[in-house]
Amino acid sequence: MESAEITPLVERLLDTLDDCLLGQRPATEVLLAAYLAGGHALLEGVPGIGKTLLARSFASCLGVGLKRVQLTPDLMPADLTGTNIFEQNTGTFRLVPGPVFTEMLMADEINRTPPKTQAALLEAMQELQVTIDGVTHPLSPSFFVIATQNPIEFEGTYPLPEAQLDRFLVRVEMALPPAEAELEIYRRAVAGTLGQPKPRDEQDADTAEQAPGTSPEAPAADAAPGDFAAVVTPQEAAALRHAAATVHVDEGMLDYLLRLAGALRRSPHVELGVSPRGALALLAAGRGMALVEGRDFLTPDDLKRLLTAAWGHRILLTAESELEGQTAARVLEGVAAEVEVPH
Repeated sequence: MESAEITPLVERLLDTLDDCLLGQRPATEVLLAAYLAGGHALLEGVPGIGKTLLARSFASCLGVGLKRVQLTPDLMPADLTGTNIFEQNTGTFRLVPGPVFTEMLMADEINRTPPKTQAALLEAMQELQVTIDGVTHPLSPSFFVIATQNPIEFEGTYPLPEAQLDRFLVRVEMALPPAEAELEIYRRAVAGTLGQPKPRDEQDADTAEQAPGTSPEAPAADAAPGDFAAVVTPQEAAALRHAAATVHVDEGMLDYLLRLAGALRRSPHVELGVSPRGALALLAAGRGMALVEGRDFLTPDDLKRLLTAAWGHRILLTAESELEGQTAARVLEGVAAEVEVPH
């Protein structure tokens, strides 16, 4: 797919998500970059911020199947992966697939389920397969996980260890929307159109000229928030993911990435720096962000913009730095300011 074809598709996706999740453009861009890069995303935000709506809207935009699992302390690995059921009439076992057998999975409150169940999900994310009773079953090649967790409530939770957090390409932090956007949310709730894109006749002139079947249709009267017609075809969605892997990366950008990782490891505030896999995660996410920005080449700004999203959950600060009020985001900002940008 040529770059001239990619940009309109990306803009169409982002504009539709903007229309469904008012005031969350930064989060939707990082989530889209992660999807294009072929990784998984961890959403963080207070309850009621729109994490579930973002996942539903994202799946609807792409026209892919979405399954949502509410992770609880009593959830077992088989509840995610599936199990074999013995059928007496045939004398054989039949596989009842779990919710991981889908194109997109929303794992709600991943830190509320025990480590054994977390590990089962994270293995599926890493290997794109699950093993049930000794038999390996492949998952969809486009399998994409959006996991959520509440960053302010820790009672009764099982925090993900660093090795498991590392399986997420990015951590997306959803903030409260601006006041104007929040007021519009109230208006749409009263009108019954919350979480829906505008009807076709309200699209701007550029959208109206798009090919039939690619623009969001007017929502049905009983449509749930986040459920609407796809804005890209499955073939276009697959082409976008493939295009992210072809984004040009100059040799100077690789050196810049190495210097960023090295500066972070040497920081006096950091006890555990980023690994080579973490550096590769930033590189992959940066290539996805280049497409989001309408380019087919990587720039330093792509990497700097995603430093916190790609590395913030992968590093450990020293106890002294945490007591001083340092945060991962603040340390990463300092690293970005310290390392010279290539010309």
